[in-house]
Amino acid sequence: MTGTSVPPGHGDLDTEALRKRALAALLTARERTALLTDSVDDHDLTAQHSPLMSPLVWDLAHIGNQEELWLLRAVGGRAALRPEIDGLYDAFEHPRASRPSLPLLAPAEARTYAADVRGRALDILDGASLHGGGRPLEQAGFAFGMVAQHEQQHDETMLITHQLRTGPPVLGAPEPPVADDAVALPAEVLVPGGPFTMGTSTEPWALDNERPAHRREVAAFFVDTAPVTCGAYQRFIDDGGYTDARWWAPDGWAMVRAHGLTAPLFWHRDAGQWLRRRFGVTEPVSPDEPVLHVSWYEADAYARWAGRRLPTEPEWEKAARHDPASGRSLRYPWGDGDPTPERANLGQRHLRPAAAGAYAAGRSPAGAGQLIGDVWEWTSSDFLPYPGFAPFPYREYSEVFFGPEHKVLRGGSFAVDPVACRGTFRNWDLPVRRQIFSGFRTARDA
Repeated sequence: MTGTSVPPGHGDLDTEALRKRALAALLTARERTALLTDSVDDHDLTAQHSPLMSPLVWDLAHIGNQEELWLLRAVGGRAALRPEIDGLYDAFEHPRASRPSLPLLAPAEARTYAADVRGRALDILDGASLHGGGRPLEQAGFAFGMVAQHEQQHDETMLITHQLRTGPPVLGAPEPPVADDAVALPAEVLVPGGPFTMGTSTEPWALDNERPAHRREVAAFFVDTAPVTCGAYQRFIDDGGYTDARWWAPDGWAMVRAHGLTAPLFWHRDAGQWLRRRFGVTEPVSPDEPVLHVSWYEADAYARWAGRRLPTEPEWEKAARHDPASGRSLRYPWGDGDPTPERANLGQRHLRPAAAGAYAAGRSPAGAGQLIGDVWEWTSSDFLPYPGFAPFPYREYSEVFFGPEHKVLRGGSFAVDPVACRGTFRNWDLPVRRQIFSGFRTARDA
C-alpha cells in the first residue's frame, strides 16, 4: 500500500489544493481499512484474538464513529446519525478486554455505518473553509488530517491484531529492499552537542503532543547507525540475557520471571534454530533484520548488557532531524520532502522491517539510517508534555497519558502510514508492551 503525507508549508496551499490533500489522506486510510477487514471472514472480525486487542469489528465501527463526531458533528454541524452507539465506541469507557461483550454493530452494519459517515464527510469536505475563518479545527484542513491519522493509527492496531490471530495467512506483500552497503557502514555515528529545535509549531497536521517547537540542549553522543538486529539480540539471549538479573530494571526482571520470557514475542526455538511467526507464516528469524516485538524492559536490558543505553527522546529527535550545516531541524532525516519508497519502509508496504542498513536515501545528516519506518524505537524517556503544551482538540488524546507510566517510542514502523509519521511524531506505550511493532537502537555518551 502507499500513503500520503503533509508537505512543508501545506497550510499556505490554496483551498482546492488543501481539499485534494485531505481527500487523498482519507481515501488512502479507507483503502487500508478495507484491506484489513475484507481479508477475513465475519468470525475473525468479531472474535477477540487477544485480550490485549479489540475485535476487528470494534475498530471498524470506532473509525466511523470518530469520523462522525469530528467531521459530521464538530466541523459540519450535522445532527448525530447514531448517538446511541457513542458510548459503545468510546475507547475510555470500555477497556479492550471487555469490548467483545458489548452489543457491537455486526460486520455488515459496521461497514454500512462507516460508509454512510464517509459519504457525508466528503460532502462536508467539499464545502469546508480549510483556512479556518476563526475555527482552529478547519485551519489547513486539520480536522480532516486528524481523522485520517486516527484511522491509520487504528489500521496499525488492526495489523497488530492480524499478527496475533491464528490460522492461515491472509495478508501478503513483496519483500523489502536489501542493504547494499551494510557491511561498510560504521556501527555508530557521532551526533554533535549543542542546541537544536525540538517539536514543531508549523506542521499543520501535527498533533498536540508534538507542539510547540522549543529549544533543547543535547550533549554530544554516539548512536547506532541502524536499529539493533535479530542477530545481535540473539547474542544477548545466548549469553544468558534472560537469566541474569543484572541487566534488568526491577519491574522488568519481575516480568521475565512471572511470564517465563526467553526471547522476543512470537519467537521459539526448534532443532537449535530460532523461528518466528509472522502474519500466519512460521519462518527462520532473519539475523539482519531489526529485532521486533520487544518491550521497553527488553530493550533496556539489552542496552545495559551491551554496555550502552537507550537514547533519550531529545537525543533521538536530534539524531533524526538536526542538520549541522544549516543549524535547522528538518521534517525528516533526509530533508523536508515527503517519504518515498526509496527513503523509508512505511505504509504496510512490506509487512516486515527491511535489513539493517537499507534505505541509504533516508539517512540523516549525522549518518544514522532507518530512523523513520521499519520499527518503532523505544527511548529512555517518559511521555511528558513539551514546555507550553496545550491540549487540542481534546484532553484524552495526549494529556491523560503524560507521566512515568508510559515510555516514548519514535520513528514509526513498517505498519505506519506517512500521514501519521514525521520527524516530530511521538508514540507512547507501557514498558511491558511486546505485541506492538517495536524495536530500538542504543546510544552512549561521547
